[in-house]
Amino acid sequence: MESLIPVINKLQDVFNTVGSESIHLPQIVVVGNQSSGKSSVIETLVGHDFLPRGTGIVTRRPLVLQLLHSSKDRKCGDEDASKGTVQEWAKFLHTKNKIYTDFKEVCEEISNETDRMSGTNKGICPEPIVLKIYSHRVVNLTLVDLPGLTKVPVGDQPPDIEIQISQLCTEYIKNPNSVILAVTAANTDFATSEAIKLAREYDPEGRRTLAVITKLDLMDAGTDAMDVLCGRVIPVKLGIIGVVNRSQADINNKKELQEALKDEASFLQKKYPSLASRNGTPFLAKTLNRLLMHHIRDCLPELKTRVNVLIAQFQSLLNSFGEPISDKSQLLLQIITKFASAYCNTIEGTAKNIETSELCGGARICYIFHETFGRTLESVDPLGGLNTRDILTAIRNATGPRPALFVPEISFELLVKRQIRRLEEPSLRCVELVHEEMQRMIQHCGTQQEMLRFPKLHERIVDVVTNLLRQRLPPTNTMVENLVQVELAYINTKHPDFAEAQTMHKAMVNNDHTLDGHRSSSHRSIMDKNAEDKQASSTTTNSPAGTEQLVNGSGGSWKLSNFIRSQRLDPITGAASDRSSEPSTSQPSSGPNSAAPSPARSNKKVLNLLPEVPEQPAMKLSSREQRDCEVIERLIKSYFMIVRKNIQDSTPKAIMHFLVNYVKDHLQSELVSQLYRKEEIETLLEESLHIAARRKEAMEMLQALQRASQIIGEVREIHLW
Repeated sequence: MESLIPVINKLQDVFNTVGSESIHLPQIVVVGNQSSGKSSVIETLVGHDFLPRGTGIVTRRPLVLQLLHSSKDRKCGDEDASKGTVQEWAKFLHTKNKIYTDFKEVCEEISNETDRMSGTNKGICPEPIVLKIYSHRVVNLTLVDLPGLTKVPVGDQPPDIEIQISQLCTEYIKNPNSVILAVTAANTDFATSEAIKLAREYDPEGRRTLAVITKLDLMDAGTDAMDVLCGRVIPVKLGIIGVVNRSQADINNKKELQEALKDEASFLQKKYPSLASRNGTPFLAKTLNRLLMHHIRDCLPELKTRVNVLIAQFQSLLNSFGEPISDKSQLLLQIITKFASAYCNTIEGTAKNIETSELCGGARICYIFHETFGRTLESVDPLGGLNTRDILTAIRNATGPRPALFVPEISFELLVKRQIRRLEEPSLRCVELVHEEMQRMIQHCGTQQEMLRFPKLHERIVDVVTNLLRQRLPPTNTMVENLVQVELAYINTKHPDFAEAQTMHKAMVNNDHTLDGHRSSSHRSIMDKNAEDKQASSTTTNSPAGTEQLVNGSGGSWKLSNFIRSQRLDPITGAASDRSSEPSTSQPSSGPNSAAPSPARSNKKVLNLLPEVPEQPAMKLSSREQRDCEVIERLIKSYFMIVRKNIQDSTPKAIMHFLVNYVKDHLQSELVSQLYRKEEIETLLEESLHIAARRKEAMEMLQALQRASQIIGEVREIHLW
């Protein structure tokens, strides 16, 4: 088990080099009030005076002290010393391989390094100083000496010095793998110990706290620490050990530590004879060594697992940053090919990293075609923006000075073109939406790491793709505009789907012609009847029989004519309608025959593309005018549906051909021609400073973890028991 502590010391060397805080190594953390005797305890354990002394706060940086036992026969070559070999020496991590044989130089180096990082204003610094001491008089230990807990800032100390020191101590003692060495002076009340209070806060069960009582020889006459040492005041699970350190006078008189140890043993035997064997500096050193070894034994399996997990994590992180560049030309071509492939795969829906939170790429383009664009066209009212007055005005303008016998076709063509033009705006908006999505896809095409690693290359790729999309936008818009212009160029009234509307139109016209024929026949019958009446007026009188004769005889035509005038046929359904139900000519023209817009289309003000016509008083529509308007409306609606169906089908096809598929087919060649140039390769593959720094850190950490895994692997299972 003696080999476990050197293993931890090696691990500390490894992780202190890279400054890692991911691994919590087992160590003994010395914490206590200022001037409680922490430094004296550590010096007694080492057997040398090497820590700075003075009034106020002296320890202002954590000191990680690794004590390594070496036999008397072991020698160490010292190139800087006059002697060829030494038996005790020290090394600092920050001075690399420099060896210190004079412990006064060690003290000076600690002071200089503290001032270098912490300044001279008595402030503190969390960066630790790592010191190794090799000696045959020490046991294997790893100690961390922390600044003493204080309450009031002194001199140039910052006003929050108490909080800073408390936070620094907390960072070390909250480590579950650390053993807390709580130092308290015997001439103070043990119940007011800040070290015990802090230890209990982070080790409430007391499994890793050992208390040390210093300055036993400075207690008031008539008092002793028997109750404290026996745990009757405040029990500590790992024990309470009392020690006697050198006084300031002994230090000034350069009293040897070996002599101090003899005086300590004599004092304990005289003052606490029953407890002398379980107190004192030698017993403290052995106890710390035993506690640390058992603690390391308990922590080592978990530590090994933690190291292996971190190796996998940092290996993955390093892979994400990419390997150092060996062949820049090849790497540039690979990145271009990878980006082009990822962009096309995003459109096709075969990308590796498929978005799950939102539609992206080809799926969004499909949504634009069939949901956004399709629903927009379906929401366009075929008769939107048209009212009965507009239709009637167009019919009248198309007839010229002579009344027309039939509905003029030019009026239908004029009005239907006006409605077809309304399909152009949503079609162009569809092109714009697809263009925006293809621009947005640049950031979602699965090559984010390369883009972050080479920011200048990322900018150029974005520029090339943006320019390519911008170049394809005019021809795509032109094609979509032409689709609408093609529909406007020729109104195909012979279209197969338009036959039903034409048949309806002819039926309504024939119905009207039949109605006019009845009216002409009735008019001739009335003329003949008047002539006969004049001839028979002298001999014939009015009687019911005469009336019956009119109904059953020659007066039948007159009766049909009156019936037609009184019961007008509906031009749409062919059903008879009561003449009396029609509004009179003296009433306001607000009924169905008026020129006002229908309620279904009068809620929204729509842009009227026809010339502005001054407001005129509402006029009464004749039956023929009403029929003509309704026929035109039905024809417009029928033909508009045909054109809308064509536009809804051909616009996505045009966008796919002129924009989407063109970019897919020419993206890689465009990127190669614009970026793969010898004079620009160095500039484009200039790595981001942030990525380079993170790769270096990850590589150093990975090497440290691999070294740590090797060190832990050297510990055989037999060493754990």
